[in-house]
Amino acid sequence: MSDTQPQQNQQVFKEGPRDAIYIGKKPLMAYVTSTLIQLANQPKVTIKARGLSIGRAVDVSQIILKRMENAGYTIGDVRIGSETVHSEDGRTRNVSTIEIEVNRAS
Repeated sequence: MSDTQPQQNQQVFKEGPRDAIYIGKKPLMAYVTSTLIQLANQPKVTIKARGLSIGRAVDVSQIILKRMENAGYTIGDVRIGSETVHSEDGRTRNVSTIEIEVNRAS
């Protein structure tokens, strides 16, 4: 019964350019490394975070900018905003978001 077609409850993901790094609870240097790997392949990467992870996203961008000074990375657009999130108990609340664009020197 080896079926090559995905079952109904499985999702099929299309491989494409992954130009966003989503910040969560992993160690800080894991996100720095991931961002640098993406910058080796693409001219720009967006670091995205929301809520309490915003400070960590800023730290990631600054580590890349300050410690990799000779590589010529620059900070592009920084976008801030908020999203409405529905909690499990039915309430809605606003969560702050940030997107930091890091560019590779051409």
